[in-house]
Amino acid sequence: MNNTDYDLVIIGGGPAGLTAAIYAARARLKVVILEKSAPGGQILVTDWIENYPGFPEGLTGSDLVEKMTAQARRFGAEIETNQVLALDVAESVKRLTLNDRVVTTKAVIIATGASPRKLGVAGEESFYGKGISTCATCDAPFFRNSVVAAVGGGDTAVQESIFLTRFAKKVYLIHRRDQLRATRILQERVRENDKIEIIWDSVVTSVNGSESGVESISVKNVKTGDQRDLAVEGCFIWVGILPNTSFLKDTVTLDKGGFVVVNSRMETSVPGVYAAGDVRNTPLRQVATAVGDSAIAAFEAAAYIEAMENH
Repeated sequence: MNNTDYDLVIIGGGPAGLTAAIYAARARLKVVILEKSAPGGQILVTDWIENYPGFPEGLTGSDLVEKMTAQARRFGAEIETNQVLALDVAESVKRLTLNDRVVTTKAVIIATGASPRKLGVAGEESFYGKGISTCATCDAPFFRNSVVAAVGGGDTAVQESIFLTRFAKKVYLIHRRDQLRATRILQERVRENDKIEIIWDSVVTSVNGSESGVESISVKNVKTGDQRDLAVEGCFIWVGILPNTSFLKDTVTLDKGGFVVVNSRMETSVPGVYAAGDVRNTPLRQVATAVGDSAIAAFEAAAYIEAMENH
């Protein structure tokens, strides 16, 4: 067991992966983060973070990532730009196939996160993080006394739209069908909320604005074909979330949504393989929860490695 390339490989360099690296490196493990792009993940498109403890004035997503990255490196963690194409985790020595080579490790933490499903309409990319958001908990306070749009009809869309009304003066909830998919109690709450106007049978066809931000959305009724523009300052999109788990194939158990199933110790169905953050089956996807998950995952991985070495 001692002749592996690493003690621990962390797949994904967002807040979950970086936190796991900090804990693992402090435990004197030889650890590497493999991140296919730049460290940070989804947090890099978050304009401003106000709800992460310890930063009362708030900070940008990139600032927080920069601090986490420096901290991980200070304790000796390696961070490498590379992509994991496949895993073989059946044996005690885990083998990971990368773009350019195969690496071996004693334990793995999967921290690849999840990506919000996008609408795929004009203006979406250019205003993403600049008026378009997928997180009311993160961004609703920036739309105090504003008119905003919300897109979707499931539990998340309805819950988050209700949350938005704590700040926004009006929320257009745009849904492509003539009834919501959300649970009945949430449907009742949204109908009772006089700040929410539901736009039925409709889809967003474009997000419009200028350098100063979002100014309107174009909406089309799928039954009549009628089009109109709604003046809004923000647009929140909740049409699903996609876990970044396609590379896992049949290595660990996933739930029906494709998220990694773990227990309270962040253990997957395979010994020595852990998952943390947005990639796992979790009720809340925030920096704070990703950090908590990863502290547990790294602690458990260290204990697993120690037990293996003393076996």
